[in-house]
Amino acid sequence: MYAYLKGKFAFKTPSSVIVDVNGVGYEVNISLNTYSKIEALGEGLLFTHLLIREDAQLLYGFADSREKDIFLGLIGVSGIGAGTARLILSYMKPDEVVKAITYGDAKSLERIKGIGKKTAERAVLELKDKLGKLHIDLPVEQALTAVPSVRQDAVEALLALGIQRAQAEQAVQKVLAQEPETGLEQLVKKALKGI
Repeated sequence: MYAYLKGKFAFKTPSSVIVDVNGVGYEVNISLNTYSKIEALGEGLLFTHLLIREDAQLLYGFADSREKDIFLGLIGVSGIGAGTARLILSYMKPDEVVKAITYGDAKSLERIKGIGKKTAERAVLELKDKLGKLHIDLPVEQALTAVPSVRQDAVEALLALGIQRAQAEQAVQKVLAQEPETGLEQLVKKALKGI
C-alpha cells in the first residue's frame, strides 16, 4: 500500500522512527541496520511495508530496497513473523543474511533468538534461490561513537525486539563492562549473542 515515506525524522529510537510527511506523523518500525543508516539524518526516505493484522496495522521501514526485499522474503517463511524478521535484520546486516542463506549457513540464523534449527533450515531452503539473485556488496561500516545514552538506547532496542527488561539490562551491562566504547549497533548485537 505504501511503497515509501519521504519526510522529516521527527523522533528516532533504535527500533522505530516517526516520519513527518507534510504534517502527518507515521510511526515506522525499523531494524538496527536501518537505524544506523538514518541515525545522523534529519530527514530522508524509507522504503515501507504495511502489515495488517487482526489487532493492528504495523508499518515497517527500511533504509534501502534490498533490506525490504530480504524482510519480505523472511516473513514469507513459515515460522518467521515480522518481529522475528526485524530481529534477524537487527542482528545481521542484509548482506550477511543473503550470504548465510545463499551458502546454506543455517547455523548463523539459529544463533538468533526465536529461530530454531527447523526454521533456520526452512529459511535457507525456501530463500536460497530467491535471495541468491541479490548481489552482495559489502559496504564499509561506520563506527558509532559511544555516548551516555547508548546504554539506554540498547536496552530499549532489546525490549522492542521482545527481550525482558532485566535480561536486556544485564546483557548490555555485561558487554559494556568488557568493551566500554562499543557503539549502539554492535552493543545490541553482542548483547543478543549473550542472551
